[in-house]
Amino acid sequence: MNRRENLKLLFAGSLGASLLLGCEPEQVKLEGKVIGTPGGRTDEEKARDAKLLSEQFFTEEELKKISTLVDLILPADDLSPSATALGVPAFIEFMMKDQPNLQTPMRGGLMWLDFEAQEVFGKVFNDLEAVQVQVIIDLVAWPDKASEDYQGGVRWFNMLRNLTCSGYFSTQEGWNFMGYQGNVPNVWDGVPAEVLSKHNLSNPEKYAEIYLKPEERSKVAVWDAEGNLIA
Repeated sequence: MNRRENLKLLFAGSLGASLLLGCEPEQVKLEGKVIGTPGGRTDEEKARDAKLLSEQFFTEEELKKISTLVDLILPADDLSPSATALGVPAFIEFMMKDQPNLQTPMRGGLMWLDFEAQEVFGKVFNDLEAVQVQVIIDLVAWPDKASEDYQGGVRWFNMLRNLTCSGYFSTQEGWNFMGYQGNVPNVWDGVPAEVLSKHNLSNPEKYAEIYLKPEERSKVAVWDAEGNLIA
């Protein structure tokens, strides 16, 4: 059996094939109405979360692989912590149970890591040195450069990368890194000072007293006939 055939077997589970080999994923039908309340969790949702959190999908060996990979995707630097430091492996573990259609392709990809590591270096993925890990991952991490034989692996790694980013950027640290502020009070005190200074400009002093203030948020602005803000 050649490498191409081996790869097809690893990535071609019933659901894995749909995600990794280009077919449309199977539609998941939910019975009954969607439950949920704005701003909170229902008792049913809380019970479901507790059940999923009590289960374990990944083995210890698989979690070690996941930890290695997510830190390759989002390593620590001077601006932000690593993916493992923010609990991304635990997030991916939860997502495997929350969306079970991801289980087969994920496990197939993790199996492929050992297969490829054995082929190239004669040892399992978790025993590789950092430079050897990079050699394996480079086969699937760059879609435009990957060979045809590795397209299934490319789709698997894209899925892992998406999950990693979803977990990372749904944390407070991830929001801070992006500069995301969320919903904040609509207060306008003119063009930001850093933007103005960049262009050697300043806010007109004549408007200083009529910029929107939090306590006046419900007040309706008044404009003159020429479009000038007067109150």
